Amino acid sequence: METSSTRQIVESLTKAIVEHRLHPGTKLAEQKLADHFGVSRTLVRQALFQLSQNRLIRLEPARGAFVAAPSVEEAKQVFAVRRMLETEMTRAFVRQVTPSKIKALREHVAQEKRAVDNQDVPGRTELLGDFHVRLAELMGNQVLAELLRELISRCALITLMYQSTNAAEHSNEEHVAIVKALAAKDEETAVRLMNEHLMHVEENLTFDRKVPSNDISLALSS
Repeated sequence: METSSTRQIVESLTKAIVEHRLHPGTKLAEQKLADHFGVSRTLVRQALFQLSQNRLIRLEPARGAFVAAPSVEEAKQVFAVRRMLETEMTRAFVRQVTPSKIKALREHVAQEKRAVDNQDVPGRTELLGDFHVRLAELMGNQVLAELLRELISRCALITLMYQSTNAAEHSNEEHVAIVKALAAKDEETAVRLMNEHLMHVEENLTFDRKVPSNDISLALSS
C-alpha cells in the first residue's frame, strides 16, 4: 500500500511538472500534499525524495521541497547529452528498422499533430517528448528509454522556463521528416535531421525569460 501511494504521488507530481501545471520554484508543502493525497507526511517525504533523485525537485534543509529551476548552464548540458545519445540512437535505429516500427512512429507523429492542431498543450508536451523515448522502446532498449525519459522530464522544466512560443508545430514537422528518413533507411539524413532538431529546440529557448509561478492546489486539481 505504501509503495503504491508513494508511486501515485510521484506520478501525479511528475505529470503536473511535465505538463507545465507546476512551475519551477513552486514550494511543495508536505502537509498540503498529505492532505491532497490523503496520506501521511512520511509517504509524501518518500515521494519527494524520489523526485529529488530524478532532479525534478530540490530539497533544501530547513526550507523544504521546491520544483527544480534548472540553470541556463544545466539546460545547455542536458541538450548536449541528448544530442550525444540520440544521434547514435538514430544511427542504430536505421540499422534495425522494420515496417512495423515505422508504422508505430507514424501513428505517434499523427497523434502529435492532432494535439498541436487542437492546442492541447499538456498532450502535445507529453507526445513531443515521448517521440524520442518511443524510438528507444521500439529498439527494445529499456535502459536507453529510461535514460531519455529522465532527460526529457528535465527538458520539460527547461522548456517551461525558457521556451518561446510556436515551437511545438515546428517540432512535430521535424519529427515527420526524421521518420521519413528512417523509413528510407537513409542513415546520414536521419542523423543530421535528429541533430538539427535538438539544436532547434535548444535555439528556441529564450534564456532571459521571467519564470512564472503557480499554485500547488490548482496545479494538482487540473
